[in-house]
Amino acid sequence: MYPQQVIDALKHVRYPGTGEDLISGGMLEDDIRISGMEVSFSLIFEKDNDPFLKSVMKAAEVAVQTYIDSNAVVHIHPKYRKQNLRPEFRAEETTLIAPHIIAIHSGKGGVGKSTVAANLAIALAASGKRVGLLDADIHGPSMPKMFHVEDCRPVAYTDEQTGRDLIEPIEQYGVKMLSIGFFVNPENAVIWRGGMASNAIKQLIQDAHWGELDYFLIDLPPGTSDIHLTLISTLRLTGAIVVTTPQPVALADARKGVDMFRNEKVNVPVLGIVENMSWFTPAELPENKYYIFGKDGGKHLAEELGVPLLAQIPLVQSIRQAGDDGEPIAMQAGHPAAGYFHALADAIQ
Repeated sequence: MYPQQVIDALKHVRYPGTGEDLISGGMLEDDIRISGMEVSFSLIFEKDNDPFLKSVMKAAEVAVQTYIDSNAVVHIHPKYRKQNLRPEFRAEETTLIAPHIIAIHSGKGGVGKSTVAANLAIALAASGKRVGLLDADIHGPSMPKMFHVEDCRPVAYTDEQTGRDLIEPIEQYGVKMLSIGFFVNPENAVIWRGGMASNAIKQLIQDAHWGELDYFLIDLPPGTSDIHLTLISTLRLTGAIVVTTPQPVALADARKGVDMFRNEKVNVPVLGIVENMSWFTPAELPENKYYIFGKDGGKHLAEELGVPLLAQIPLVQSIRQAGDDGEPIAMQAGHPAAGYFHALADAIQ
């Protein structure tokens, strides 16, 4: 074998996204290496989650064996183009903490995003999953209070094998958790510029001993900001859940959140929408439903955007009270309100 034979063989393979062959499309890296009957080279894709990556690599292998020698041993290495983003925004530099890394997002504050994140984490843990939870809301961390660990302080230690200084997450209710709230005075406002906040979040991700996890949940701050881009560039997110109320003002911001994740430069799958505070049912009238914030707004938005409606969760005093007491309602097996969060956990597994 010699390099020109490999190039000619790869002209027979077309990339489905553009219809161009691998050579004219500029997908072959200039790094062909040949040793006897073994050949290695790199193919360049736009993103690491390219839907045609595996099929194109297989087709390239078959092409070499078909047009050069059936006994050829082919080694193909995928590479990814640097997108028009910040230098750190490169797929090959991202961190994989767990097979399932899910961001919990809301377009605006006050819709119950942190309540959903806390109860979802506990529901997943109750189903036997190993769960990590990152409170990424730098300016309004609420997880320490919701998990009744406000007075805890994570321990730092030096890993003997790597020599790195690591942070040990706090574990409560079967969930490993870190929050900026553990490191600042809870009575003081966190007044940081975007760069400082982003660096703090990256440290909580990369310098923590999370161990083996099945799910890693991130309670994002409301809106779209530097922190969101930092997380997307640092972690290989497998999906996002957008939380909203049925109120039109909240729905408008939720729509922007879905659009952010679907942006071609972000490209994170939206697992679905959670409609919180869907209705109010007084304890003394359990059959009655009062649609305080409007009816089915989240459901209609999900249908319009073509994403699943993962849950409709009512406005219930026990959910709010349990969170304020540091014992989220999902812990109370058999409680009617807990069932909504366990159903949500089932919906994303």
